[in-house]
Amino acid sequence: MTTVWTQARRAARMNPSIIREILKVTEKPGLLSMAGGLPSADTFPVDALKAACDRVLTNNPRESLQYAASEGFGPLREWVAARVATLGMAVSPDQVLITSGSQQGLDLVGKILCDAGAPVAVETPTYLGALQAFTPFEPLFASLASDDEGPRPEAIRALPHDAPGTRFSYLLPNYQNPTGRVMSAQRRAAVVEASRQAGVPLLEDNPYGDLWFDEPPPAALSSLWPEGSLYLGSFSKVLTPGFRLGYLVAPPALYPKLLQAKQAADLHTPGFNQRVVYEVIRDGFLDRHVPTIRALYKANRDAMAAALREHLPAGCEWRSPLGGMFFWVRLPAGLDAMALLPRAVDAGIAYVPGAAFYAQQPDARTLRLSFVTLTPDLIREGVATLGRLLREALETADEHAP
Repeated sequence: MTTVWTQARRAARMNPSIIREILKVTEKPGLLSMAGGLPSADTFPVDALKAACDRVLTNNPRESLQYAASEGFGPLREWVAARVATLGMAVSPDQVLITSGSQQGLDLVGKILCDAGAPVAVETPTYLGALQAFTPFEPLFASLASDDEGPRPEAIRALPHDAPGTRFSYLLPNYQNPTGRVMSAQRRAAVVEASRQAGVPLLEDNPYGDLWFDEPPPAALSSLWPEGSLYLGSFSKVLTPGFRLGYLVAPPALYPKLLQAKQAADLHTPGFNQRVVYEVIRDGFLDRHVPTIRALYKANRDAMAAALREHLPAGCEWRSPLGGMFFWVRLPAGLDAMALLPRAVDAGIAYVPGAAFYAQQPDARTLRLSFVTLTPDLIREGVATLGRLLREALETADEHAP
């Protein structure tokens, strides 16, 4: 068991350098990048943000440019509480902590709940940024056996109970990064019940929940077990990531500790950013704006799905996501996505090798493709190039086979 945990820790520590090098590569001019988990800049509501900036500086210049409360701008916290109520969560604004992106929420939870040597459960695979956020606190990552609907309830029931015990499970039920999968209502209920029985709290991360294509996802996990759940949300995927604005919803018993960690980290999220975003969204703007994002992303999803069907060689496995930003592809036996990446970059395309998303026992045959930042024509061109490279790699592998 010690060997397994040591390997998991090493793998998590490798991830930051892997992703850093990949992101450097994707900045090359002229590269068709299907790598970054970035929202399309075409969706940024520039005019609305520009007008909101002007109103905030005209009506509240002193307050917006001054130090602010660590909890966050009161009206924005009230808006968040009302918004998550549509997901089945009955929370008070006093449970909402405004963060500098949901990534900071991961860091704050890590500071409060992670202990060196104590297990933290994650999906297989899981969001790389969460592994990066938790790793400095030296937890032992427990990889939950997962299928097309997410973690299996029996894997949660099997988590370590002996001291120090599993601190929490980190889950992304909606259009998960990197796989794009979504939990059904039945799986959510089973996961929550297994977590309750095991006494393992849930950290629910929901950056993609608004980006559904045909029907909205089921109610939040946190709505099924409010006293045992923390919830992360973000404005990055529906407005702009440049404002670095997210939020953390916590049970009242845990909120003061998280607030203390927030104060120590940066005192408060920029008050100007909070007021501008609130000024934009206060009148129902997101209900008008997000459907345009969904339409754009759905068209791109369909373009990538068609290109994958046409160009990928036999033996490749993938599913068309019902929302979000990503396809998760598994290559035929004998191929290594990390080893193929330099050849892909030389050919003018980029993707993220899937191994970086595993806390332990990475699957070298996997890769993640983003479909939201390229046009349908460029998606088709990029996937055609990928398909050609894979066919060449398979031919080479056959030539060297005994």
